[in-house]
Amino acid sequence: MNDLSRRNLLAGVAAIGAASVLPLASEDAHATASAATDQAPGFYRYKVGSIECTSINDGARTFPLPDNWVTNVSKDQAIAAAEAAYMPKGMVTVPFNPQLINTGSKLILLDCGNGISALNATKGQAGRLLQNLAAAGIDPKSIDAVVVSHLHPDHTNGIRAADNSMAFPNAEIMVPAKDWDFWMSEENAAKAQSNPMMKNYFANVKKIYTGIEKNVTKYDWDKEVVPGLTSIGTPGHTPGHTSFALASGNSKILIAVDVTNIPEFFLRNPDWHVAYDADPELAQKTRHKFYDMAAAEKATVVGFHFPFPAVGHVEKDGNGYRLIPVAFNPVL
Repeated sequence: MNDLSRRNLLAGVAAIGAASVLPLASEDAHATASAATDQAPGFYRYKVGSIECTSINDGARTFPLPDNWVTNVSKDQAIAAAEAAYMPKGMVTVPFNPQLINTGSKLILLDCGNGISALNATKGQAGRLLQNLAAAGIDPKSIDAVVVSHLHPDHTNGIRAADNSMAFPNAEIMVPAKDWDFWMSEENAAKAQSNPMMKNYFANVKKIYTGIEKNVTKYDWDKEVVPGLTSIGTPGHTPGHTSFALASGNSKILIAVDVTNIPEFFLRNPDWHVAYDADPELAQKTRHKFYDMAAAEKATVVGFHFPFPAVGHVEKDGNGYRLIPVAFNPVL
């Protein structure tokens, strides 16, 4: 009978370590392999009926947990949640995952990430959408439409290339009408001047969309934005924040976008308020409504800030929810 005691396991590890320092007969004949400095390309394909989808990772930022990142609980509680999720001490990690939808007749990019300029600003942590699209075999010129869920920088800045030209030159740009009206309002912008984050958000929308306003199509909630993709009003994060249902045949998924930020915090604790929410109380109500629906339907759920590949299921868990990631499947 095998004895898997801690002492025997440690002894085995020590023996392996000692053996590893012994010279190999052919050691001089082979160069040592260089250590990798980058991760493998981040794309993952899955099917919804006859529609092929690809989760395209735009990176994941790890940064010191700000004092008021969760605005309605103590920082100690937030740190405890991060540590429970095995994040680096005192840090938080936020992934970014746009979705590519191939309907057979149209190639749709749902959100477009932080933009290529973020590569330098974040030391390569974010702004990786274009290189991961290339790794997935997608030419930006082949994108027919970029559907933007809301106008925060990590969802919309990617429509501009490094030289400020259009990153997807043949794509129709589609944005939620309610969000467009809010962020394009000079009156709203004036009211936001005392809030540095909101002030920057308004300025960013102007920077990204100035000069292309006439080329932007506004869509409403509860409408089929493109064939198979229906918009769902999920306000709170922003006034016009939009989620989606993607359906084909008997298959359907829910694309939550930013109904919740990272699940380790805001899915487990849906009553916590993230600093980015424009209307925290409304965002809280929206979270419960959306994820109660998802859990009841046993729906497949995609979250922009879920860990890559950002696809899973959500179950009720006490007063909150838990994410069950999909199992990796090497074939479609």
